[in-house]
Amino acid sequence: MPSDTYDYVIVGGGTAGCVLASRLHHGDPSLSIVVIEAGSDVSKRADVLDGSQWAPLLGTELNWDYKTVPQKHLGDRSIANAAGKALGGSTAINAGAWTRGDRQNYNHWGHVVKDSRWSYDGLLPYFRKIETFHDPHGSANSHGFDGPIKQITPSARGYPLRNPLQAAWAAAGVGFIPDMNSGEPLGVAEMIEDRLDGQRIVAPFVYPLDGVDVLTNTLVKRVIIKDINGKKVATAVELADNETVIAARREVIVSAGAYRSPQVLMLSGLGPRDELEKHGIDVLVDTPDVGLHLHDHLSVLQWWKLKTPEKGLSIGSPFFINSDYFKGNPVDFFTTQSVPKQGLLDALAVDGNFDNAEVASQRSHHETWIMYVAQNAENPAIIPDGTHITTSVICMLPTSRGSIKIADADPSSAPLIDPNYMATEADRYTLREGMRKLYQVFRETDAGREVVESETVGEGTKAVSPEVSNEDLNEKIRRHPQYVYSFSSLCMC
Repeated sequence: MPSDTYDYVIVGGGTAGCVLASRLHHGDPSLSIVVIEAGSDVSKRADVLDGSQWAPLLGTELNWDYKTVPQKHLGDRSIANAAGKALGGSTAINAGAWTRGDRQNYNHWGHVVKDSRWSYDGLLPYFRKIETFHDPHGSANSHGFDGPIKQITPSARGYPLRNPLQAAWAAAGVGFIPDMNSGEPLGVAEMIEDRLDGQRIVAPFVYPLDGVDVLTNTLVKRVIIKDINGKKVATAVELADNETVIAARREVIVSAGAYRSPQVLMLSGLGPRDELEKHGIDVLVDTPDVGLHLHDHLSVLQWWKLKTPEKGLSIGSPFFINSDYFKGNPVDFFTTQSVPKQGLLDALAVDGNFDNAEVASQRSHHETWIMYVAQNAENPAIIPDGTHITTSVICMLPTSRGSIKIADADPSSAPLIDPNYMATEADRYTLREGMRKLYQVFRETDAGREVVESETVGEGTKAVSPEVSNEDLNEKIRRHPQYVYSFSSLCMC
């Protein structure tokens, strides 16, 4: 077999792979590094560079276009999961929202792994290093001002629903916070986007790969493992052409995303014995947890009929024409909220999950965005004609757990993705509370009623109201899950 040798062989040229290769080279230019990416180089594609074109890109070859196995808690439906297939990974197709997350989540991770470097304060220097914060007068303790990721907010675009929606949230008891990326995101906050003069920021553009060898349109079959002095050591990778081997003097690094990374490991003989033997793969190390414990955010879509669409409030209206409106996502705010503690404790008890104080604490349980367009995923009655807006309530701390398995021993086959969405009462409770809060915002405040006339529902579902049952809302969740962005590199957006 032909062979090349490098110090570092990086499997996957997504966000992590590009950043890692760039930083390794920057730290020691004498290192030889190769990045192996299954997708193409998109550096000259105008549709990729245009930050407003992320939705059309989901229908291109730049999306792996994964589908889950039928989800038994969502009516046995297969749910689309987007993941970037390009140099830069999902930074080439994502929507560009930049959310840092809740301080408590990082602190919990640091506690679990017994390493304070994974706590919020441990990671904060890197958060600051990566960004150029949108407000030059912002807190230097929380933010950086000369990093490669440039940030913007939608405030300058002047969307007509901005002030009415902020007033409606306030009337429902959810106040404005000046910075959702301070580690304390509870409240209504400006959506932050990573953009540079309206263009998308793709990972290799800002973490350059000069001095790094890059193989695009190249699929890795497996990592080659050898027994050296009684230890299993990754020494090379074999490509899917079954001919080419690329060796590593120092390390093989697998950064192929949340779905492909466990697939590569299992094809390499590292994984659950029964799963590997089922597909005729020699078991080098029996590691039962490979591919297990998968958890992912799911959200539920709702559509709301505008009371005064003639004012040009949503995409599709002949009066929604200000060119500034289309320089980013048609969203002003991300609203992050907790849920009532006792209700969540009761839901956790239903699941038999009594020892989950972390989830039950006052923290970011669901996030809501309101998009000024009728984003139709399920309901053919909803068209983007300026008469509707779309909301999405996202479960931020899912307790449902699923798995990644391999379909066969062919590296070109998609893995079997089973997030086991909405398997727990805690997750269903969280989404129900988010939908009920939206009803309060739109239908129980004067400011909200000035914006929204009613909720438009799909076939077989009921509009949210004080009388609607939990099971009715569960059915809404089953029928209207959002197209899921399972980007393993979502922290980049």
